[in-house]
Amino acid sequence: MKVITSQLVNELLEQAGTNARKRTHYNVHESAADPVQRLFVAARLTTYFRPHRHTATGEFAMVIRGLFDVLVFDDASRLVKRVTVGPGADAIGFDLPPNTWHTWIPRADASVFFETKQGPYDAETAAEFAPWSPAEGTPQVEAFRARLREARVGERLAN
Repeated sequence: MKVITSQLVNELLEQAGTNARKRTHYNVHESAADPVQRLFVAARLTTYFRPHRHTATGEFAMVIRGLFDVLVFDDASRLVKRVTVGPGADAIGFDLPPNTWHTWIPRADASVFFETKQGPYDAETAAEFAPWSPAEGTPQVEAFRARLREARVGERLAN
């Protein structure tokens, strides 16, 4: 039995704070071949989750600490939904169907969510990144991240 403790969550957040990406994860599942992928993702305020979609699988997530905005887009980069998720918010989790462009925006430093998706995990096909979003580590990320934080439903994010 794996026990998920507050200490584990605190350690993940500490690791996320020292990681260049400002996030880290902990797999509950045993291997990438498992038919159900279950993991915790710890994120700091300045992390960038590039908008993406999972073409073959849906995604279920619950925020267990902190606060995130989850943004959903159409194919043309138009923001179609923005939901604040976390303890104290109206929503604490969500279930996203396959083929849905989305991203996570941390709204509180030291935020953690639990995610489950159908496996097996294949890094080559697990996520398709939105072509209208900058790749992680590029100079355009900071300006794009700022636009994501302020974007309103109906706005297009592509230039």
